[in-house]
Parts: sequence; structure tokens; C-alpha cells
Amino acid sequence: MKSEQWGISRERALELIEQYLEAESIRKHCLASEAIMRALAPRFGEDPELWGLVGLLHDLDYNETRDRMDQHTIITGEILRAHGAREPVIEAIQSHNAENLGITRNKPVHLALTAAETITGLIVATALVYPDKKLASVKPKSVRKRMKEKEFARSVNRDHIRLCEQLGMSLDEFIEVSLDAMRGISDRLGL
Repeated sequence: MKSEQWGISRERALELIEQYLEAESIRKHCLASEAIMRALAPRFGEDPELWGLVGLLHDLDYNETRDRMDQHTIITGEILRAHGAREPVIEAIQSHNAENLGITRNKPVHLALTAAETITGLIVATALVYPDKKLASVKPKSVRKRMKEKEFARSVNRDHIRLCEQLGMSLDEFIEVSLDAMRGISDRLGL
């Protein structure tokens, strides 16, 4: 399906990212999440357009809600509904904040988004300890090693990354797919 089938095009989603997210770092996080989600979707027979949009737009209300996690993704839902986005997009986005909203992750896209958007932080942090600070230098085993180090990238929720296993993917495979997806857009990420 084309992204228009989901009520919002990728082009419009990118405009919204520019409009609502001031910090370049959060915009890059959204692009990285999109890349991983697009890479994951075909593995589960899912629509890369839907999964990509969900990854791209998942933190749209970050500026407004970063200190109010009980509102995170609710405002995103309001914004996206006003722009014609369909409910599957909004529902999937809200699932990555399930703990704060009292909802359940019950679809593959819900688990994938939560794992994908979380692993971006671990991969970026791993790249930044390399002398060249490039994704090309990062090896999957390095990310796996850093995953075990609780003090490394302390704010990264390892349990969220491990949700990939509920999708039937090993952690090693998930790390490899995620790292490859981010490498594919390394120029845009500045890594």
C-alpha cells in the first residue's frame, strides 16, 4: 500500500517532523526508527509504508510531552487525526508508550516499533565511542556487548529491545537488521 492509504503521505509526515520537532537529534532518531521499521516489515509480511510512517512519526509530540509521559503520543494522535491519518497509524504509535497509557502491545507493529525506536539509542551510543563515530565501523557484536553493560547508554530500556524476541527474531538478528537499516541512511544521520 502507498502511504496515502494510511491517510498521510511520507512527504507530509516529513513536513510535520520539521514543524513539530525542533531538535535535529530527535528528527534523526525518527528517521532511524523509520529505516529500521521499513527493514522489519517485509520479514513479517507487513506493509513497509505503514511501518515506516509509524517509525517516522512516533515521537511527533516529543517537544510538548517529554516531561509528561502520560500524554506522550496522545497529542501525536490528535495532530495526526487532524491531518487525516488512519487509526492503525495512531494506534501503533501509541503502543510504544503502552506502559504510560495503560494499553497493551498486541500486534507485531507494536512490538517492532518499541524495539526499533529503542535500539536506535544503543546503536548511536555505540557508534559514538568509536574514533571515527561512524556506523560503518560498528559491528553487531559490539552492540550486543554494549547491551549487556547496564551503565552504557543507561537510559536505553533493554527490555524494550528484547521485545524483538516476541516477534520471533533473535536479539542478534534484530541488532544486525537494525544496524544495517541505520547504515543505509548514515549520511542523513551524520554517522
